[in-house]
Amino acid sequence: MSSKPDAWNSNLYQSSHSFVWQYGRDLLVLLNAKPGERILDVGCGTGQLTAEIAQFAAEVVGIDSSPDMIRTARENFPHVLFEVADAAALPYSHEFDVVISNAALHWVRDQGGAIASIARALKPGGRLVLEMGGRGNLRHLLEAIYQALQSLGITNPEQLSPWSFPSIGEYASLMESQGLEVDFAVLFDRATILEGGERGLKRWLEMFARFAIEAIAQEQRKEFFSLADKFAAPALLHNGTWTIDYKRLRMVAVKL
Repeated sequence: MSSKPDAWNSNLYQSSHSFVWQYGRDLLVLLNAKPGERILDVGCGTGQLTAEIAQFAAEVVGIDSSPDMIRTARENFPHVLFEVADAAALPYSHEFDVVISNAALHWVRDQGGAIASIARALKPGGRLVLEMGGRGNLRHLLEAIYQALQSLGITNPEQLSPWSFPSIGEYASLMESQGLEVDFAVLFDRATILEGGERGLKRWLEMFARFAIEAIAQEQRKEFFSLADKFAAPALLHNGTWTIDYKRLRMVAVKL
């Protein structure tokens, strides 16, 4: 992840949002790790996917900008190497056979810096395997969040979003500008049911939408959650269960 270093609650992430790394397991097929490869996991969170990769790789390093996430990852998997690092300023040069990133790069404000940094970390012929939010991700939910913020007096709330959700073409061009040749790309819908029943959306907002919560006064936050529920419900609440409208971009590229 690449939000503010202290913005993440690793306990909440593990207890209520396990779908993040569980869906990330699909990337392991594309990863196709080979014995002896050195692999970097960018945006490793609390380390579950990194630890699974470690079963196949000679060495795996997990990095995240959140010290709290890294602290929990080290507690979870003391046999795996985890480091605090910014995806847009990785301290590596021509060191890794593969870079993998799941549900993290859309948090990085400096997208060009992140791809340049990842390309620099790869050896010639190395692979980048990623999944992130793509064009249209969270469309209904974001509309509800912005509408709730506007109702509470926040103007231009869309400017608060920390996320970047690119199209295939935008990200392919970015990769090619850094010497990465795209081998595979797909943009697909992945509706995701939230844990927690009718409280599921509030938990999601508390975990991932702090940019919205922190934009309003403490005494407004209860009303914000109520308004977000109200505006999102027609599209995303069905039979007491919240289903988030994720749209994912999955790509594989090779460093020339």
